[in-house]
Amino acid sequence: MSSPTPAPNAPLTYDQAGVDYDLIDPLKIAAQRAAAATGAHLGGHGFAEVPGSRGESAYVVDVGPLYLASIVECLGTKTLVADEMARLTGRSYYGAIAQDTIAMAVNDLITVGATPLVVQAYWAAGGSDWFNDAQRSQALVEGWKAACDVCRVSWGGGETPALAGIVADGRVDLAASCTGIVSPKSRLSLGDRLDVGDAIVFLAASGIHANGLSLARKLAERMPQGYLTDIGNGQTYGEALLAPTALYSPVTEALAAEGIVPHYSANVTGHGWRKLMRHTKALTYRIAAVPPKTAVLDFIQRECRLDDREAYGTLNMGAGFALYVAASDAGRTVEIARAQGVEAWVAGRVEAGPKRVVIEPLNVEFAGDELQLR
Repeated sequence: MSSPTPAPNAPLTYDQAGVDYDLIDPLKIAAQRAAAATGAHLGGHGFAEVPGSRGESAYVVDVGPLYLASIVECLGTKTLVADEMARLTGRSYYGAIAQDTIAMAVNDLITVGATPLVVQAYWAAGGSDWFNDAQRSQALVEGWKAACDVCRVSWGGGETPALAGIVADGRVDLAASCTGIVSPKSRLSLGDRLDVGDAIVFLAASGIHANGLSLARKLAERMPQGYLTDIGNGQTYGEALLAPTALYSPVTEALAAEGIVPHYSANVTGHGWRKLMRHTKALTYRIAAVPPKTAVLDFIQRECRLDDREAYGTLNMGAGFALYVAASDAGRTVEIARAQGVEAWVAGRVEAGPKRVVIEPLNVEFAGDELQLR
């Protein structure tokens, strides 16, 4: 039996959009535990894993003079928005979609202090016909290369399977893997130095990024104009959703060049601001300054009738990345980010106390047991 369609003015939550992390996260945890038993194999090659990277956003291996970091990430359902907007407008948005896909991998890799070096592509289509759309294919290739140029990484290669019967006809599943190095080793950032007194610096999001698209698509279904709805700033809803995800590696590389090594970093994707307490340490993350919401996130919160707790526990709400730095480095970190064209704010501080996120201006709090990633 299908679930009833929510009334037009009823709240629309992430669970209702078909994404329930309470069901997904246990599999992730089980996989991590099985994977941990395989780390010993590295010893046979003369290498060793960095145990603290288990459960973090990138996996780190000690190869002697430096650390090797790696990650693989899938874009998710943002391609469905691009496909519908192409039908409605005749334009291809796959240049932006390409940047989104690379950002999913690169923005995770840099959380451990790594310099991204190589990106690999995985473009799985529902059939060979998908590749016949020259405009779309060219936009994907050009956008992929452009994002690689911004991140100063080599595009090493990839895989383009046609998976009829697995991927829906006319659709594509996009993913990217990224390999990088932590050099010098002192750049490694796994939270060992995360402590009371650290400042929390937010880097601005460019929009919804690629998290929460299931909810965003569900909202489009219940608006008369769908993706062509004006969100109030002259943009259509579809255009605003397709703003490409910000690439944050130029900021982290600029910080390293200035001798600033974050004590920890968090890519604010799935789980929203709950991700601020990703590390296992029992610490309180107190947010005193909330950055402005991007127009599309403000629109989604309003139209979905999400209270602040639901919105900030699901979406990035204007904060795409968090850097935990020594309080003495906070102001300089903001300056360096802005010099790279990324808005930044000193948003809060790390305090002694139970593991939780406290967003003071909104009177919202997330307890430690509300984020189960390992």
